[in-house]
Amino acid sequence: ILNYDIMARFRRRTCIILLLFILFICSIMMALKTLRPDRAGFGDPFGLGLLPELQQRIVLLDNKQNSLNRVQGDTVTRVSNLHSIAVNTMKASMPPVNKLEEELASPNYNFHIFYYSWFGNPQFDGKYIHWNHPLLPHWDPKIANNYPKGRHNPPEDIGANFYPELGSYSSKDPSVIEAHMKQMRSASTGVIVLSWYPPGMADENGEPTDDLVPVILDYAHKYNLKVTFHIEPYKDRDDRSMYHNVKYIIDKYGGHPAFYRHKTSTGRFLPMFYVYDSYVTMPEIWANLLTVSGSQTIRNTPYDALFIALLVEERHKHDIHRSGFDGMYTYFATNGFSYGSSHHNWASLKAFCDSNNLMFIPSVGPGYIDTSIRPWNNHNTRNRVNGKYYETAFSAALLVRPEVISITSFNEWHEGTQIEKAVPKRTGQVVYLDYKPHKPNVYLELTQKWSEKYRKEQEQWLM
Repeated sequence: ILNYDIMARFRRRTCIILLLFILFICSIMMALKTLRPDRAGFGDPFGLGLLPELQQRIVLLDNKQNSLNRVQGDTVTRVSNLHSIAVNTMKASMPPVNKLEEELASPNYNFHIFYYSWFGNPQFDGKYIHWNHPLLPHWDPKIANNYPKGRHNPPEDIGANFYPELGSYSSKDPSVIEAHMKQMRSASTGVIVLSWYPPGMADENGEPTDDLVPVILDYAHKYNLKVTFHIEPYKDRDDRSMYHNVKYIIDKYGGHPAFYRHKTSTGRFLPMFYVYDSYVTMPEIWANLLTVSGSQTIRNTPYDALFIALLVEERHKHDIHRSGFDGMYTYFATNGFSYGSSHHNWASLKAFCDSNNLMFIPSVGPGYIDTSIRPWNNHNTRNRVNGKYYETAFSAALLVRPEVISITSFNEWHEGTQIEKAVPKRTGQVVYLDYKPHKPNVYLELTQKWSEKYRKEQEQWLM
């Protein structure tokens, strides 16, 4: 009997230890998912419903799946309404101030950061713009019926999971623009990649803002920052319209001291244009614009530039090369969302670019959460892990020794990729995420830290 009791206790103790060990392993796996979810078995890592144009291309080319309704334009940048009278009062050019140079970190022109001027509020715009973003339905009606509908109701209820320190601001408020420039400069970024639609055009939730560009250029110049353009997939974008719009940008803004030009390996200084959703347009159309023999070629003209395409799928790298682009970027801040945004694919992409004389620009981000506008999309959420996710992305980027690193984003609040200052906030119905236990500027400080690390490592690469 004594031996039986001893054996029973031993078996119970063994079962408890085994159960605790299994729970420990499960917790480790879940923690790793937040940092590197690339191919882990936690559901579909790609979430291609956010890229319906890509799915439509797959249907046409591969006939493998049903086409989905387009969720337009919300994965990146949108713009706000402008009033010309207010803008005209803001256009005085401001020279750099020596005191600013002493107080702020030096700009790193190899750190490019995506910036959005799509926000509006009643004080400056007569209404809220983008803060009142609608809740986007899932493309599957059966799933959509399980989630709320409607719009957000600012200023307490905004279309974001975090809440900005500046509140539900207007992108044309001079004090906001200046605060943004100061924050970006304090983070030691150097180039603002400004979302851009042609004059009179905007996304479905915003209003035209091309008139704001001179103001942003002036304030950027005050902080010794440069501005380049993130060209959105505007209506009827093709080789002809792109030629005219690139010409428009260079003619109108190319003479401004804050207009960015990139020094190439041949010593030329060329404008740079990021082209979002470039894969929607056929390579043959891009080749008309971007190859020397193209019918609408921009090469070897006064409007020649560096054109950087968005890579989502692995096969896009061949299309990008065939199209005549000068490089590729990955944009998405969700490790594992797409082939391009998955950190473990960056080495092979960099090798492909090196062998084909292309630039590879990885995009790093602090995390991702867009359930305030896509409540059904929590499987693409990437926890910030108090800054560890951001640092993991930077570490992965530095491993491939890129010429430029892009940051997604300064203020894409809808998708929770912002490094702009955010503060804790609680309302009757909403508890916003925040950066605690750190201060509101923690992601600016982390960016500055990695900017300096990049500079030091780049010196070693070039030796």
